[in-house]
Amino acid sequence: MCGISGFLKCNAFNAQEGFKNSINRMNATLLHRGPDNDGCWYDMEAGIAFGHRRLSIIDVSPEGNEPMISAGGRYVITYNGEIYNYLELRRELETTGWRFHGHSDTEVMLAAFEKWGLENSVKRFIGMFAFALWDRQERQLSLVRDRIGEKPLYYGWQGNTFIFASELKAICAYPGFSADIDRDSLALFMRHAYIPAPYSIYKGIKKLVPGTIITITANKPGYYPEPVPYWSFKQIVEAGLVNPYDGSEDEAIIYLDNLLRDAIKHQMISDVPLGAFLSGGIDSSTIVALMQAQSNVPVKTFSIGFYEQAYNEARYAREVAEYLGTEHTELYVTPEEAMGVIPRLPELYDEPFADSSQIPTHLVAALARQKLTVSLSGDAGDELFGGYNRYFWGRSIWNKVGWLPRSLRFAGAGALRVLPPAVWDKIFDRWGPVLPKEFRQRLPGDKIHKLAEVLAVGSPEAMYRNLISTWKNPQELIISAAEPSTILTEPLQWADISDFTLRMMYLDTLSYLPDDILVKVDRACMGVGLESRVPFLDHRVVEFAWRLPLEMKIKNGEGKWILRQVLYRYVPRELIDRPKMGFGVPIDSWLRGPLKDWAEDLINENRLRQEGFFHSELIQEKWQEHLSGKRNWQHYLWPVLMFQAWLGQR
Repeated sequence: MCGISGFLKCNAFNAQEGFKNSINRMNATLLHRGPDNDGCWYDMEAGIAFGHRRLSIIDVSPEGNEPMISAGGRYVITYNGEIYNYLELRRELETTGWRFHGHSDTEVMLAAFEKWGLENSVKRFIGMFAFALWDRQERQLSLVRDRIGEKPLYYGWQGNTFIFASELKAICAYPGFSADIDRDSLALFMRHAYIPAPYSIYKGIKKLVPGTIITITANKPGYYPEPVPYWSFKQIVEAGLVNPYDGSEDEAIIYLDNLLRDAIKHQMISDVPLGAFLSGGIDSSTIVALMQAQSNVPVKTFSIGFYEQAYNEARYAREVAEYLGTEHTELYVTPEEAMGVIPRLPELYDEPFADSSQIPTHLVAALARQKLTVSLSGDAGDELFGGYNRYFWGRSIWNKVGWLPRSLRFAGAGALRVLPPAVWDKIFDRWGPVLPKEFRQRLPGDKIHKLAEVLAVGSPEAMYRNLISTWKNPQELIISAAEPSTILTEPLQWADISDFTLRMMYLDTLSYLPDDILVKVDRACMGVGLESRVPFLDHRVVEFAWRLPLEMKIKNGEGKWILRQVLYRYVPRELIDRPKMGFGVPIDSWLRGPLKDWAEDLINENRLRQEGFFHSELIQEKWQEHLSGKRNWQHYLWPVLMFQAWLGQR
C-alpha cells in the first residue's frame, strides 16, 4: 500500500532540476500513504517522471523500494496495492528459469510483464492495485486500476503535460496546476454525496474507471484515449445469470465458505502486524471468523463504540470477539472526540466527500494503526449478497403500489410526511417489540420519509434513482451547472438484468461501492498509514456471488442469507441476528447543538452568495427547518457543509 505520482511531458524540461523538483513536490504530499520510504525516477529525454511513497508490507527490505525497473530493463513501475497470488506467480515464473533478487510482489509483477505482457499479466493478478507502467521500448505510459476500484488513481492533462497520482493533493502540487472547480461535478456531488468516476471536482482531471487500462504517448498532448477494459463487471454479471450455480444450498454454502477462506488466507500474507475491523455485523464477523479459523494466534480486532446507543455496535463486536477468542481492542469515543475529526476531513478526502460514516471509519483506523499496519474489513458484503434494506424493500414496495395511479401514490406519500421523523421514531420505540422483524429498523422515521419520497415515482428505475439521490434536483441548487451523465443514467451500458433487485445490486457495485465505500475506507486508513484489505472483493468471490440465485441472498425478507449460513458455522446465530445498524454518527443532533456555529459559518447567506456556487435560499430553507426540529435534513445539509469546508481549506 503506497502513494504514487508522476507525469509525462510532451516537451521535456531542459533542466534536470526542473524534473526533480516537480516530482518531489508531488511525492511529498503523499507521505501519509507511505511513511517508510520515498523514491523518484525520471528520464528527461523521454519526458517521464515517477514518484513513490512506500508503506512497507511485503519484503520490507530496500529490495522492495520503488519506482522499480524490471530485470530486463524494459519496464519501470510505480505501484500502489497488493497482489495476493504473487507467490504462485513467482513459482510459475521460476519454473521458466526466472531469477528474483528480492521477495516483493512488485518484482513479480515486472517479471510477469516481461514474460506475458501487460494485459495478460493483469488478468492473472488477484489483488487490489493502481499502478503506472512506463514501457521504455514503446515509449508508452500505461495506467491500470484493479477490477472493482479498491485503489484510487487520478489523471489528466495540464497543457502539454499528462499528470497522475493516487490523490488529488499530489495533482495539485504539480507546478502551475490549474485547480478550476467543475460545477457539473459539483452537481453530481450534491446528488450522490460523492463524485462518481470518471469525474473529479477539478476540470480536466479524471478518475480511472475500475478494471481498465489507459495508455498515453507523448506525441498526442491533450488527447484522452478511452480506457480499455481487461475485466468487465457487466460481462461477469451477464455470464453469471446465464450460467447460474446449479448446486444445492448446502453445496453453495460449503463452496462459498472455502472460497472466502482461500481469499482471506491470501490476504493474511504480510511481513508486518495484521488484524481486522470488527463491528459485530454479518460482514466483518464473517471475515474475522474465517481469519481466526486459519490463525494459530488470536487475531487482533478493533471496534469503536459510541455512548449514543442508537449508533453503538461495540457491545455486539465484543460478544463476537469473546466467542471467537480474538485479541480485541475497543474505544468508546465522546461526541467531542468524534467531532474533532471533522476539521481534518477536507484534507483526508481531497475532494468533497459526504458519507458521514467517514468519521467513525477514520477513528477505528486510527485505533487499529496503534498496533497494526494492515487491517481486513467486511466491506462489499452488502452489494454482493443483498444486504441493503432497499434491495428487499424496493421490489416489495413497487410490487404492492406500482399498479396504483400515481395520484394515489402521491397522496399516500403526503400522508406519511404529515408526522416528522422524530414522531415516527417514538411510535416505533413504543410498538417495536410487537412489530414483525422486517419492520424493526434503526431511525425508522428517516426511512418512512424516504419511503414517502419514492412512492410517487413512475418506474422502478426512477425509484432506485430517488433512493440513491440526496438532492433530487441538484441543478436547481448549483449556479450554472449541468449534471453530466453517469453509468447510473445510461441504461444502454447496463447488464441485461430483468430483476429489479439485481439491477440495484449491479448499479451499486459499479458506483456506490467504488466511489463511496472504497473511497471512504482508503482515505480514512491511508490517512494514518494503515493498509485496508477487502476479502469480499477477491474477483473470484465477486464472480461466484453473481452466479448464485437471488433466493440464496435474500430470503424471507432478510438479506445476505448465504453469508449468514457461512457465519453460523463459526458463530451462534443469537450473537448475529439483529436489525442492521450501519456505521454512522448522530449528525442530525450535532448540527442542532455543538456543530451549529460551525455549520452556520459555512453556510452563511452572505458567504454563499459571495462564493457563487449555490442558490443560498434553498440551503437556508432546509437549515431553518432542521434547526426547528420539524425535519431531519442532515443528508441534504452534510454534502453542502463538506463542500464548504473543503472549499475553505483549498
